[in-house]
Amino acid sequence: MSTRFVLIQPSHAGNVGAAARALKVMGFDDLVLVQPRWDDVLTRAETIERASGAVDVLQKARAVDSLDDALQGMTHVCATVMTARDFGPPTTTPREHLATVADRAERVAFLFGSERYGMRNEDVYRCHAALRIPVSPAYGSLNLASAIQVVAYEWRLALGGFEVPPPVAPAAADAAAVAGMLRHWEQALVEVGFLDPAAPRKLMPRLQQLFNRAQPTPEEIHILRGIAKSMSDMAKRAKA
Repeated sequence: MSTRFVLIQPSHAGNVGAAARALKVMGFDDLVLVQPRWDDVLTRAETIERASGAVDVLQKARAVDSLDDALQGMTHVCATVMTARDFGPPTTTPREHLATVADRAERVAFLFGSERYGMRNEDVYRCHAALRIPVSPAYGSLNLASAIQVVAYEWRLALGGFEVPPPVAPAAADAAAVAGMLRHWEQALVEVGFLDPAAPRKLMPRLQQLFNRAQPTPEEIHILRGIAKSMSDMAKRAKA
């Protein structure tokens, strides 16, 4: 699957850098600019700063003179629009449309218009679909890089997403550490008057079961010992 993101006449260097960053976090790196405002936009300081580490995407990106050049080799082209056109490709949400093409389109291009004017009708008409991000009717103005991030995310989702590794469970403290901590607590509980050693009932076995279920880590055992020490110190000061 080949994916290309095409920015038509981008006018802000920062948006180009932010676009590179948006693509990289979603695993894409094919960025093409059509007639950018700045000839050196890919190497400008603001672009690199906003790319925030996605310099490799900028280094691979290229600027071309026409949309025809940008779309060479692409077999499925999606426009991005704020409003549906009366004529042209059907307008749908990214999620709805991309789910239908992820398994059959081999080379997909996403087109984004200029920051000031959006996409021209003639550019929209040559696309297979027009994607409209569902936004608030009261305020639907999306920054260019934000729109790219949303579409890149939806496309990655349609392609199956990235596998999220399961969380790594912290290692539990061993039985000896738990037993030592419980002895420390037993001493502290006696000193503060909570535990009567003459009539302990089943307090300590119950605490043993509680910590067995909790499976505290070595760091947590250290904290619990610190609490026990503080209780003992307070009891000693109170008796002084």
